[in-house]
This record gives sequence, C-alpha cells and structure tokens, in this order.
Amino acid sequence: MTALAPAPAAVPDAGEHRRVQVISRKAPIAFAIVTGLFAILLLAVPREGDATFRFATVGDLFTIPNATVPGMATAWTAVVIMGLATVAAFVLVARRRRVPGWISLVFAFVFLVGFLAWAAAGSPSDIPAVRLIGGSVLLSVPIVFGALGGVIGERAGVVNIAIEGQLLAGAFTGAFVGSVTGSPWAGLVAAIVSGVLVALVLGVFAITYKVNQVIVGVVLNVLVIGMTSFLYSQVLVPNAERFNDTERFSRIAIPLLSKIPVIGPALFNQTIVVYVMYLTVPAVWFALMRTRWGLRVRAVGEHPSAADTVGIKVERTRYRALVIAGAIAGVGGAFYTVVSVSSFGKEMTAGAGFIALAAVIFGKWDPIRAALAALLFGFASNLEGALSIVGAPVPSQFMLMLPYVVTILAVAGLVGRSRAPAADGVPYIKE
Repeated sequence: MTALAPAPAAVPDAGEHRRVQVISRKAPIAFAIVTGLFAILLLAVPREGDATFRFATVGDLFTIPNATVPGMATAWTAVVIMGLATVAAFVLVARRRRVPGWISLVFAFVFLVGFLAWAAAGSPSDIPAVRLIGGSVLLSVPIVFGALGGVIGERAGVVNIAIEGQLLAGAFTGAFVGSVTGSPWAGLVAAIVSGVLVALVLGVFAITYKVNQVIVGVVLNVLVIGMTSFLYSQVLVPNAERFNDTERFSRIAIPLLSKIPVIGPALFNQTIVVYVMYLTVPAVWFALMRTRWGLRVRAVGEHPSAADTVGIKVERTRYRALVIAGAIAGVGGAFYTVVSVSSFGKEMTAGAGFIALAAVIFGKWDPIRAALAALLFGFASNLEGALSIVGAPVPSQFMLMLPYVVTILAVAGLVGRSRAPAADGVPYIKE
C-alpha cells in the first residue's frame, strides 16, 4: 500500500489582499481607570442632598421641567453603568472586535451626568444646561478655527505649530483696527490679514527655504508673543480708549431655531462669528474631501513626488493651503477681541493654539472630528464655571488644568490610534 501524500496547503492568491485589523486595549483600560477614580471620589467625598438640572429659559417654544435627582444615588448608578460599559469593552477586545463609538459616547455622557449630580448635591443652585452648552460652544470657537487651520496645513504637509501666534496676532490686530475704525467688521478683516501674514512667514521658511517646520513655528509663536506684548505695553495701555476699546458683534437670534429648548438659546442666539464657524466646518470638510483642490492638497501631503509627476505644483499648493489656513485661524483670533471681550490682553490666547493642535491629532486630521475635539476642550474649560456656580468641592486649579490634561492625553495617543499624512513636516526637494 502506498501512503497518501498530504494535500498541499492552500496558497493564498498573490493578488488577494488580507486586511489586518489592529485592536487596541486603550478604550477599555481608559474606561476602567475613569470608573475606578470616580468610585474612589464618591467614597472619599460623599455628598448629601439632591441635584437639580435646569433646562428651561425664557422664551422657549415649550417648557421642559427641571429634573431633581438624588445626588449620590445618581452618581453610584452612573458608576454601575460605566462598569458595565467597561466590561463590554473588554469583552469586545477579547473577541478581537473594536469598541463601537456609541459605547464611548454613552460612557462619557453617563459619567458627566453622574459627576454633575455628585457636584451639585445639596446645593441651592441648579445646573443650567443652556449655559453649560452655550459656554462650551463659545470657549471652543477659537480652538475650532485654529484646528481647522491646522488640519488644512498638515493635510498639505506643513506642520503649523504657529497657530498660537496666528490666534494672538489676530486678536491684537482685531482689537487695534476695530478700535481705530469703530467697526468690528474692520477688526475681523484685519485679524484675517494678520493670520495670513504669519502663515506666509511660516511658508517662506518652511516651504521655500526648507527650514525645520517645528522650529519655525515655535520661533514665530515667540516672536508674535514678544511683539504683541511690547505693542500692548507701549501703545495700547497708554491709549486704551483710542486703540484698545473696540465694538463687539452683537448676538443675532435665528427665528424659531433660537426658541428650541436647551439647544436653541445655546446654539442659535450667537454672534456672526459663531455662525461662520458652523458654516466653515462643513465647508472645509467638503473642500478637502470632495473637490479637486482638496485632492491636490491631500496628494502633496501624502506623496509629493507622485503629485509632482502628474503636474501638481507642490510648493504652490502648500502655499495656498497655508494662506487659507492662516485666514481661518485669524478669524479665531478675532473672536477674542470682537466677540468675547472688547479689548486686547497680554497673551490672552493662553495656549489655545496648542490645544487646537491637539484637537487636530485627536480628530485624526479630519475637519469634522477635529471640530468635535475642539468642542470637547471647550466643554472642559467651561466646566470650571459650572462647578463654581453649584459650589462643588473641586479645587478651581484642578478644573483650570483639565483642558490641558485632556490635551496631553490626546497627544499621547490614549484616545486611539492616529496616523498623520505621510509627508507631514517633510520639506519637498524636487529631484
């Protein structure tokens, strides 16, 4: 008898592509850490009494009644739900499946409700939902514009560390020109021009002279900080009424939409700059993802040599992208002095440009995701004010550093895997 030879193993077709899915344990680990820390907080600092959430404002189409809940019971219920979400996340990862985004959203929402219920327990003041949402939107406006500028620049292959300088220059020129002319519109235009000028300086050194883009961005930030600080002390302070007292844009209530409970007053009773932000986010996404210009920008950011071989002018495309990015960042800078306050303050951007860079990474170089990340940072900044209203036993210093902690976590990659454009930060040298 002859032994049967074993059947040859199936050889995969050379043209067959295998998709390898990388499963990260970062989400369940982060869930577990947050749940554990929240439970420890409830055990260490228990609070007695009820918490009240206020949803109604004057002029709503219909009134949503206040919600009064037992503070500690609600907080512990949130811990249980968060624990279940954590277990579900670990099970999914063990089965080599990704954690769906909706689980993360539910986890974050439940944690927020539980934390606010604990913070407001026994307080005579309630938690105004409209103020919480509206304040978050306002604080996120310059970060959103800065993040959109960062996305455009990095999609084209230029790391724009100078967003902080563009925001600060926009804030200064917006205040100065707006004060001299008496028009916030003139201040807004001047802020856009200053943002473009800073972007052009970055482009000259980073694109034309091939200088390290990170170093150029840092130097530009220091330069703008020094110039604005000098001009502030030498020009604006001695002549504050003439050069540092601009008119601000007034709020414009959109009929019907501004009457929607909770979200209406928060989103649709804002200034023109905020409405421009609503339009700019989808416009930038459409321009980058659905137009010929966007295709060229992404091409020079991913593979400039291949783009050059098909006739795309790499340096010209990068310059145009930087100019557009600088104009958008300039609008964010104008927000500080023609919307938020009516005067310029020394270093008033307070690192918002660097938070915008973190939003770019957090949003994985996508305009819409970056804008949502900026909203998250704005909410983290606004939370300190909401907790001070209800007298929460949380040190104000801790809440003030919360946006920067979130920024560090985003940059460290704890929010998920991100891949920058392949040629991001790499100067193009034509062979």
